[in-house]
Amino acid sequence: MREPQIDYAAVFRALPGMVALLTPDLDYVDANDDFQRLAGRTREQLLGRYIFDVFPENPNEPAAAGMRETEASMRRAAATGERDTMALIRYDIEDHTRPGHWQEHYWSPVNAPVLGPDGQVALIVHRVEEVTELIRAFGRPGGDSRARVLEAELYTRARELQEVNERLRKAHAREREVALALQAAMLPLPGPTGPQAAAVRYRPAIGALNVCGDWYDLVDLPGESLAVAVGDVVGHGLGAACVMGQLRSALSAACRVAEGPAQALDALGLYARSVEGAESTTAATTFVDWGDHSITYSCAGHPPPALLRPDGTVIFLDRATDPPLGARPEHIPRAQARTPFAEGATLVLYTDGLIERRTEDIDTGLARLADALTRHRRLDPEALADALLADLLPSNGNTDDIALVVIPL
Repeated sequence: MREPQIDYAAVFRALPGMVALLTPDLDYVDANDDFQRLAGRTREQLLGRYIFDVFPENPNEPAAAGMRETEASMRRAAATGERDTMALIRYDIEDHTRPGHWQEHYWSPVNAPVLGPDGQVALIVHRVEEVTELIRAFGRPGGDSRARVLEAELYTRARELQEVNERLRKAHAREREVALALQAAMLPLPGPTGPQAAAVRYRPAIGALNVCGDWYDLVDLPGESLAVAVGDVVGHGLGAACVMGQLRSALSAACRVAEGPAQALDALGLYARSVEGAESTTAATTFVDWGDHSITYSCAGHPPPALLRPDGTVIFLDRATDPPLGARPEHIPRAQARTPFAEGATLVLYTDGLIERRTEDIDTGLARLADALTRHRRLDPEALADALLADLLPSNGNTDDIALVVIPL
């Protein structure tokens, strides 16, 4: 069947209700016919102009806060890539034919992002329904008194809801800042790590709450050995950050006295049983020995470390994978395995945010990681870490935090 030829510009102009398109900087790109008619502005008076230059706030009604709330909603849509629905607001409009004369208006706005080919927000759709006449109708003499009371109550509840949502957003933002500061304090840059310096990365999730469950650690061992670990706590925010700190410290201590990574994870598993919120934490631990060119490893429900060989082939260290911490009703010693490496190889440990997508099988993500490692195999550790993040993170941002360690062997 032949696709119909649709003039989407004509469709946009004819859309019922007020609809405008703005850049992420809130400059007008277009406005449909209803928007121009009901707002009392021509298309030429809108295009290329900042929205609040065209529609400044009524200086006689500062308590209405319509401009502040509208701008905050639009910028949230631009920053998060998610639709933002506002509560009913009062936003008066100045009569452009009579400067200084303001007309009372009530609106029900929705701001929605439009993503470009790169997955970034390219436009904001600003859709508003004017409900001024509805509000006025209930205030006219002879109107139904119960309806007027109900309408006033609904408007009041909408304003209260808007204020509660704003307080919640601010609280979440404060929690994110504290959690990220705590995360940064507990994930310092590594010191000397074998023949060459390692590269480490931590990327918080784009969401306000999805942060601070992941960690990495590097521990110098006696002789020519190094313990490298990554882990992922279930949960988000400050609670996850605190649990992460406890488990990271416990595993770091265990690696210093354990005979191998499995024994270190055994000790961590026993400790995790006494830490609230540590259930189902995953971790991968490797002991790198430059003396005999071997890697000994053990994984507790975690994606397998990747070994990039000098010839560009990639193998995943997946022969010693057990359930996450606390998943078994009784303690059972964990498995570990050993594999040799050649000089010039690279070991990569990571958390699941780097490879997993909700709509994909995990093997697809592992294959994507292997392909990226092969293509970028000639890069130094710092450049390789950046290339992996650039290639593997979703274009619209990661929804889970990510820890990444690149060790040149």
